[in-house]
Amino acid sequence: MRIAVAGGTGAVGSHIVEVARERGHEAVVLSRSAGVDLVRGTRLDEALEGVDAVVDVVSVQTRDTEESTEFFGAVTRQLLRAGRAAGVGHHVALSIVGIDAAPEGYYAGKQLQEQLVAAGDVPWTILRATQFHEFAQQIFGAFTVGPVSLVPVMRSQPVAAREVAERLVDLVEEGPSGRVPDLAGPEEVRMVDMVRAYARRIGARAPVLQVPLPGAGGRAMRDGSLVPAPGADLGRTTFAEWLAQVDVPPRI
Repeated sequence: MRIAVAGGTGAVGSHIVEVARERGHEAVVLSRSAGVDLVRGTRLDEALEGVDAVVDVVSVQTRDTEESTEFFGAVTRQLLRAGRAAGVGHHVALSIVGIDAAPEGYYAGKQLQEQLVAAGDVPWTILRATQFHEFAQQIFGAFTVGPVSLVPVMRSQPVAAREVAERLVDLVEEGPSGRVPDLAGPEEVRMVDMVRAYARRIGARAPVLQVPLPGAGGRAMRDGSLVPAPGADLGRTTFAEWLAQVDVPPRI
């Protein structure tokens, strides 16, 4: 199959490209580095020529509701428009577990994405997954007060990005399936414990403290809305196993 991966150079997209090629599929990367602007649709139509399925794993760094909805709305509409014109038979989108409980900020854009895909006329599949193990790496040091690194009070059940990629390629091969069971990691872990473990792994000595975030988003993080309900599919790789493979920077 010829599979186009929107966001094919990102944390999960690069794994999708790798898994697809390992299974004998042709992977087409849709990203700015490949000359495709997904927001404006530049060169998208030609990139989707002969494509059987599109997998959308694009992301944007924002916590602003308007920015998120503008981005995901534009990208999703462009992918569906160009996919329909090219005769793409399957649109697969990666979403996030629990976003119904926190319809603001980044999650607002993901909700819009799901709505557009489900209302579109390209046959579709939506997979919701929990945060990747890499999330602890991303937020360590992102919010600081002096030497202290702050992380949100959050229940999490992180999953390996590679396993998300494998599941998405499975879904491409299975054909349009609508909303499929959520995917999460094998165990629940507090976010503060994940970040502290990551800090120890790389030799960082800065204290890591958790703080409750306000609003519906912060409440969803605390009350377990972002961990999977019974019936979700579970991955194999624990956070500790992933962490053991993280490169440790050399000591100077």
